[in-house]
Amino acid sequence: MHTCSCSDEMGHKQLFARIEAIRYLFSSWSYNYHSSAPLLASKICEHCVERADFDDRKHNFGGIRETGSEESTILRSSEGGLCSWGEEKCNLDDCNEFGESGKVETVESEEDSNEELRRVLDSVDRNRRRTEVPRRVQVDEDESRHPLVREICRLIDLRAGWTPRLESDLKHLVRSLKPSQVCAVLRAQSDERVALKFFYWADRQWRYRHDPVVYHEMLKVLSKTKLCQGAKRILRLMVRRKIEIWPEDFGCVMVSFSRAGHLRKAMQLLTLMQRAGVDLDISVCNTTINVLVEGNKLEKALRFSERMKAVGIAPNVVTYNCLIKGYCERNQVDDATKLIAEMPHKGCSPDKVSYYTVMGILCKERRIDELRGLMEKMLKESNLLPDQVTYNTLIHMLSKYGQAEQALVFLREAEERGFRIDKVGHTAIVNCFCREGKLDRAKDIVNEMLSKGCSPDVVTYTAIVNGFCRVGEVDQAKKLLQQMYKHGCKPNCVSYTALLNGLCQNGKSLEAREMMNMSEGWWTPNAVTYSVIMHGLRREGKMSEACDIVWEMIKKGFYPSPVEINLLIQSLCQVGRTDLAKKLMEECLKKGCAINVLNFTTVIHGFCKKDDLDAALSVLDDMYLNNKHPDEVTYTTLIDALGRRGRIDEATEMTNKMIHCGLLPTPVTYRSLFHHFCQHRRVDDLLKLIEKMLRRQNFKTAYNQVIEKLCHFGQTEEAYKLLGKVLRTASRVDANTCHVLMKTFLKNGNPLGSYRVACRMFNRNLVPDLKLCEEVSKKLISEQKLDEADKLMLRFVERGHVPPKGKEAALE
Repeated sequence: MHTCSCSDEMGHKQLFARIEAIRYLFSSWSYNYHSSAPLLASKICEHCVERADFDDRKHNFGGIRETGSEESTILRSSEGGLCSWGEEKCNLDDCNEFGESGKVETVESEEDSNEELRRVLDSVDRNRRRTEVPRRVQVDEDESRHPLVREICRLIDLRAGWTPRLESDLKHLVRSLKPSQVCAVLRAQSDERVALKFFYWADRQWRYRHDPVVYHEMLKVLSKTKLCQGAKRILRLMVRRKIEIWPEDFGCVMVSFSRAGHLRKAMQLLTLMQRAGVDLDISVCNTTINVLVEGNKLEKALRFSERMKAVGIAPNVVTYNCLIKGYCERNQVDDATKLIAEMPHKGCSPDKVSYYTVMGILCKERRIDELRGLMEKMLKESNLLPDQVTYNTLIHMLSKYGQAEQALVFLREAEERGFRIDKVGHTAIVNCFCREGKLDRAKDIVNEMLSKGCSPDVVTYTAIVNGFCRVGEVDQAKKLLQQMYKHGCKPNCVSYTALLNGLCQNGKSLEAREMMNMSEGWWTPNAVTYSVIMHGLRREGKMSEACDIVWEMIKKGFYPSPVEINLLIQSLCQVGRTDLAKKLMEECLKKGCAINVLNFTTVIHGFCKKDDLDAALSVLDDMYLNNKHPDEVTYTTLIDALGRRGRIDEATEMTNKMIHCGLLPTPVTYRSLFHHFCQHRRVDDLLKLIEKMLRRQNFKTAYNQVIEKLCHFGQTEEAYKLLGKVLRTASRVDANTCHVLMKTFLKNGNPLGSYRVACRMFNRNLVPDLKLCEEVSKKLISEQKLDEADKLMLRFVERGHVPPKGKEAALE
């Protein structure tokens, strides 16, 4: 009797599902052919395009293992499905306008940038009636607690171990979601990259299409990140699908590009916004000013604000607050205060945020007298009474900058005026005292809170627990955790994590791990808890136990970051356990952790230190297989290792490969090449390689370093042949290189070589070191080369650096 395998059974199910889908399509088509045939035809075409572009969609979302790269498989594949959607209004696909690479932008001239901003504002219709239309994506708080939303979030969290059954469940649930609930799911994701992947995954599902409000919400989520390319794609989708684009949408994409460090591309969005026919309004103008301020372009922001007025867009309080923030970030407090004073004359009164921004800088710089003067101005000139919010703000800012005593003064003042500072304000002061190691003062504040009837909460006690751990009094921290129960306050995960961190900092990582294992029923460890113990074990050299913690983390659904993984890999390589480091990285990659280029490079460096180049090159191949492109550091590590082993031809090939990939060699790359090529007397090959490298990147001291390295290995004649390339610039660095060569000639007993170098220096208007030349002259005299000795010193006399012998005698 034949038994079907699981794969055969799944294949039959998929076949039946497709047959049912086709049957549904044709039945719908025949039912209302004349009225909806074009619509159904377009749907069928869309579905076919998406199925053709996403053959592996079954595991695209759940099977994605890398969350550290925006250019993931799902995002790249999503590009293919865009071509079936309508005509676009503006050219958002133009790579000249939006580059895909994350490389440093070409520096633009100030005139070009200012002209572009001026042109954008000048094109605004000045006669158009301006009204601020608030467009908000309203997501009810109840939606985030909806059982359907919570179940979908749970399934998304399980994506590392997805099965066809789980994905099928998620597909059915997604089709039942309301647009507001989809927005709630996007907002609920702690990692915005996961939210973006879910957005694309859901968009490809059969009989589901995102509501326009979901696009707006997705852009809002991405505006909090550096995922600018993802935000650009969402905007492009909206254009192609003819979804109304709000000015705020362009603002969200601008902020995302700004966060990623692409200021120029963020500004180009204003031009694209015009081409899309979207009107410029005050919200986008304020976003532009804020982006310029964040990019340290305050002067441009000021000019932009002035131009706004000229075209009829009146700046509001948000506009001025952005400019005030720009002044404060430059520590120009006087200019910020002056702008606040000018705001009423410009038709816009300052609000409390205007004053709070300046107060933050004054708190940071401990200018308490000026802080009080500003509070008086706030009352007299702006009629803004310092209230409880004002005092709470001051207390928190002073505590943040380590001024607990001053914060306590304002707390007392607030209470004298009848304001009640809550436990959050008291806790900020307690935390500040604990950071400074003043635990007695912190305990006094807690006792004062109890006497006032302001009960300390778990955050207050946790701050003191952390303070005890900071000064090494872990036993006191344990006692305090026990006392928390007496005061009706149950310690939480943060409290216990602070204690475990104290144990690890004091070399008791095994005790911390045992305490975490006994947490069941009392508290639930989180990702930070596991990381604390993992790093404690790592610092104590307990590598196997640290790796076990990583496996346990992943099993619990907590994914260590690339930085944490790299620290553990580095520690394993330092103790010679590179094989275990490679295994750890591979397992983390399989489990869905975000492994980056640095992790691979660290493993490669570990193998290179052990002189296991074959294993290092094998890891390089693994990088390509996992779509991780080596960077300059990766190549330099391998080039140096190959050079140390005398494999110069392979080092040359690796360098050529690096240049071919468009990567620029670092100074370390140059030094490594110079050392190993000169050591193995491959000067001609080195010179060919240098010429190729210098075509891509100017490196002024390249030949200087080659000459000095040749001198180090005693190859003075080869170094002398390259002297002409150094003496072209005749700089101080070139003079130092010549001196190195002269000393090497002297050391090798060849003063005539030093004489030749000195003469060539004089010919290039470089004056060699007088003491060194006197030493050369003595050596020449001792070898009976009197003419050369006299000519050398005569050169100094001609230039006035040595008086003639007759004058010396007269002076005597």
